[in-house]
Amino acid sequence: MLIGAGPNRSERKKAEILTAARGVFLKEGYSAAGMEVVARMASVSTATLYAYYPSKAKLFEIVVHDTVRLMAEPVRESLKVQGDARARLTALALAYATFMTEPATRAIFRMVTSERRRFEAIADHFLKSAHQELGGAAIEVIESLIETGELTAAQPAWAAGQLLGMLDHPTLVLGLAAGDEAQPNRPLAEICADAVETFLARYGA
Repeated sequence: MLIGAGPNRSERKKAEILTAARGVFLKEGYSAAGMEVVARMASVSTATLYAYYPSKAKLFEIVVHDTVRLMAEPVRESLKVQGDARARLTALALAYATFMTEPATRAIFRMVTSERRRFEAIADHFLKSAHQELGGAAIEVIESLIETGELTAAQPAWAAGQLLGMLDHPTLVLGLAAGDEAQPNRPLAEICADAVETFLARYGA
C-alpha cells in the first residue's frame, strides 16, 4: 500500500504544478511568469518545483504539450454520440465551437503564437498537434458517415477542414481579434446548425 503511494502522490503533485503553471502562463505570459508564483499557486516549495521541472522553459514546454492532450478531449467525447449524419455532425460541431469560445482556449493559442520566436519548435508542435487531434476527430466522423452511405466526399480531410473552417471564424478568430472573453452574437447551437446544413448540402448523399 505504502509502496504505491509514493509514485501516485508524485504524479498528483506534478499534475497540480502543471495546472498552476498553465494558469500563471495564461494570465501573465511567459516572460512575466515567475517560478516562485507557480510554486505558490501549486502549494509547493520552489525547490520542489525545480526538482520536477528544472527550468521555466522546460515547464512551459510540458504545459503546452499537456494542453494539446487535454484540449481535444471534449471534441473526441462528441464522437460517442449516436444518430444520423445531422445528429453526429452537430454534436461534433457544438463540441468544437464550445471549445473554441472558451477564454482559456483563445489564451493558449495567443500565448503560443506570441512566443513563437522564442519557442518555434514548441509552437509548431502545438499547432500541428491541435490540427491533428481536432481535425482528426472530424475526419473520423466523416469517414464513418461515408461508410454508411450518408455522405459522399472524395477527400474526407478537405471536407473536415471546410466544416471546422465554418466554425473557426465566429469562435476562435473572433476571440483572437476581439478578446478572449468575446462571444458570438448568435447562439452556438444556431451557428453549428447553419454550418452542418451547409455541409450536408454539399456532401450529403
